[in-house]
Amino acid sequence: MFDSLSDRLGAIFDGLRGRGALEEKDVVAALREVRVALLEADVALPVAKDFIATVKERAVGSEVLRSVTPGQQVVKIVHDALADMLGGGSNAENGDASLSFQTTPPAAIMMVGLQGSGKTTSTAKIALRLTKRDKKRVLMASLDTNRPAAQEQLEILGEQAEVKTLPIIAGQTPRDIASRAMEAGRLGGFDVVMLDTAGRLSIDEQLMAEIADIARETNPIETLLVVDALTGQDAVQTAEKFKARVPVTGVVMTRIDGDARGGAALSMRAVTGAPIKFIGVGEKLDELDTFEPDRMAGRILGMGDIVSLVEKASEEMDVEKAKKAAKKMAKGEFDMNDLADQFRQMRKMGGMGAILGMMPGMGKMKKMVDQAGGLDDKEIVHQEAIISSMTKAERKTPKLLNASRKKRIARGSGTSVQAINKLIKAHRQMADMMKKMGKMGGRGGGMKGMAKQLAGMGGGMPGGAPDPALLEAAKGAKGPGSEEVDFDAIEKALAGQAPPLPGMGPPGMGGLPGLGKKK
Repeated sequence: MFDSLSDRLGAIFDGLRGRGALEEKDVVAALREVRVALLEADVALPVAKDFIATVKERAVGSEVLRSVTPGQQVVKIVHDALADMLGGGSNAENGDASLSFQTTPPAAIMMVGLQGSGKTTSTAKIALRLTKRDKKRVLMASLDTNRPAAQEQLEILGEQAEVKTLPIIAGQTPRDIASRAMEAGRLGGFDVVMLDTAGRLSIDEQLMAEIADIARETNPIETLLVVDALTGQDAVQTAEKFKARVPVTGVVMTRIDGDARGGAALSMRAVTGAPIKFIGVGEKLDELDTFEPDRMAGRILGMGDIVSLVEKASEEMDVEKAKKAAKKMAKGEFDMNDLADQFRQMRKMGGMGAILGMMPGMGKMKKMVDQAGGLDDKEIVHQEAIISSMTKAERKTPKLLNASRKKRIARGSGTSVQAINKLIKAHRQMADMMKKMGKMGGRGGGMKGMAKQLAGMGGGMPGGAPDPALLEAAKGAKGPGSEEVDFDAIEKALAGQAPPLPGMGPPGMGGLPGLGKKK
C-alpha cells in the first residue's frame, strides 16, 4: 500500500544522503517535496502540515546541519516523526496495540463499522488470533439481522477457524442476541465474546442507536471500528463520525495489501485519536497483523522490518524440524527434500516479495528483480512441482538425474528440462554454501556471515525459532536512518539456532530459482 510513497521518500532522502553538508535551504526544499509526497498519498492536509512543521523544527538545527552524516540524521528525524504520526509514542507507552482483558470473563469485544468494510471476516480473524496466540476461549456471535445470510457467514467462518459461534435463533433482536451471547459466554467458561454488529451503507441514527443499545447491554471492554483502507480519506471521516458517537477504543484497517495510497493509515491516529490495532494483509483468516507504528515507519522509509520477519519465522517454522535441518546443513547434507521444505516455508511466510520487503535496504533490489520478472512466487510453485515429480532416490541423491530422468520429470511436472537444470544448479549452489558455512562455524565465521546476510548484505537470511534475545538483537540492528547493524549482538543471539530461511539462496540471490543473473 505504501509503495509509491516509499519510492518518493526514498528518492528525496537519497539526494540528502549524497551531500557532505546540508544547509537550511536544502532541508526546507526536501521537506517541501516530502509534503507533496504525503498529499499525493492522500494524507489529510492538517496532518501533513503538522508533520512537516515537526520535522522542520527538529531538522533545522546546528546539531543536525553540522553533523558528520546530516542526511542520515534528517532521515532518522523523519522516521521518528512518522512513527509518532502513526501512533508510535502512545502505542509504545500505553499498550494501545494490544487488546484489553482487564475484566471479569467473558470480555466483550464489539465490532462496528460500515457494511462491506470486512467486519465479519475481521471478527473471525481476531477470534482465530486470540485462540491460537493468546490461548483464549472465544465465542463469536453475529448481531446482524439485516444483511441476508450474515449470521450464517460468521458460522461458516467459525467452522473454518475452529472457533465456537452462538447458535442462530430466528426472530431475535440484536440486543437479545447480544444478551444471549454474554450469558452463553458466562455459562460456557469463555474468556472472550466477539460481537459482530450490523453495518449500514452510511452512518445513520438507527445504526448508532442500535450500537449504543448493544453497548449498554454488554458493556464491551473493546469497541473496534473496522474501516476499508481502499476508501482513502472516507475511512478517516467514517472513523471520526463513529468516534464522536461511540467510545471506539481501536481501529482495524482492512485491505491494506491493496493499491490504496496509504493516506488513511497515516491520518487515522492524528485525526481520530483512535489507535490502529490490527491490519488485514490478505483474505485468509490467518492474514491479520498487529499494527506497529515504529515498524511501519521503517518499512515506509525502506529500512525494512527485521523484528517482524524474525517473529514471523518463529511462528511459521517447526522448531524441531529446523534444528534437524540445521545439523544436516552443517554437514553439507542438503538434498532436494530440504530445498522443497525451504520453498514451503517461504510461501507460508508470504512469499519472496514479502520477505524482501521486510529486509533493510532491500526495497530497491526487490523492485529491480520484480521488474526483471524474477520475483514471481509462481516460480517457486513450479520448483516444488519439479521436486514432487522426482522419485525418493532422486530427491535424496540429485546426482542420479541424467538426461532421460530429466525428460520424465519435465513431463510429470509440466515444465522443461531447462527449468530442471536451473533448479539443480540452484540446489548445488545452496548445498555448497551450507557446507562452507558448516566448516566456518567452528571458527565463528559462519554465524558472522549469517548475521551479515540478515542485514541484507548477502542473499541468505537466518531464521528458525528465535528466543527473546534474538528479537532484542534484531531491534538493535534496525537503526532508523542507518544501514549499520550490530552483527556481534545478532551473532550471539543466533548462536546454535536455525538454518537459513526458505529458499533465500547464496549471496547475490543467484541461488534462488528464478532470481539468477537477470539484467
